[in-house]
Amino acid sequence: MTTMFDLSGKTALVTGSARGLGNAIAEGLAEAGAAIILSDINPNSLADAAARARDKGYIVHESAFDVTDEDAVAQAFAQFDKQGISVDILVNNAGIQIRSPLVDFPVADFRKVIDTNLTSAFLVGREAGRRMVARRAGKIINIGSLTSEQARVTVAPYAAAKGGIRLLTKSMTAEWAEFNVQINAIGPGYIVTEMNKPLIENEEFDGWVKKRTPARRWGNPADLVGTAVFLASPASDFVNGQLIFVDGGIMAVY
Repeated sequence: MTTMFDLSGKTALVTGSARGLGNAIAEGLAEAGAAIILSDINPNSLADAAARARDKGYIVHESAFDVTDEDAVAQAFAQFDKQGISVDILVNNAGIQIRSPLVDFPVADFRKVIDTNLTSAFLVGREAGRRMVARRAGKIINIGSLTSEQARVTVAPYAAAKGGIRLLTKSMTAEWAEFNVQINAIGPGYIVTEMNKPLIENEEFDGWVKKRTPARRWGNPADLVGTAVFLASPASDFVNGQLIFVDGGIMAVY
């Protein structure tokens, strides 16, 4: 049974993987046997993350590029091709959050959130998808959110982007599933990350999360690893177009 989850011989590219969710997912895929390509826009953070992963014995490549820049994304994949690296698994994780009431939201910030959280998944997914379709094999995991389904105040562009991730996942499935490419999404609940630090430190919000979540706690990045390994592995070969919430049950209750 464990061979169904074995990623030996596969290579996984995880965007935004110098820290947080992306880093935990990348190292989880590496623990399951995959070689990993850590990717981040900050080369210094990327180098540090790669060094830590290599110290654990993982096979690690590094690729610093801007996931919102079409040319930079194309160049990164051209470099993978040149090096003989095949991206068998893609995790579109890169994302940012900017909070503001919608009536005051600067257009530049709105576009930045949409581009980083949604357009990047299209750009990186398109390059990976072209190659996966040609090989007739591949796995793409897009990172959604609770806001893929539900809105909250002050995060309108983030919710719009994550809602878009859900339908982008389905659209990729509609076009690529016949070529043996499985595309799915993970919707994290409230997770302890640097991006959520202000919320965690807010006693009122922290209490609301714990009360609202049936598991009565925040999630940890490691809580997403099992689902990511499943969606990256042969165990999910007939799972396509799904958004799996990993949220302590928050989406299950009214």
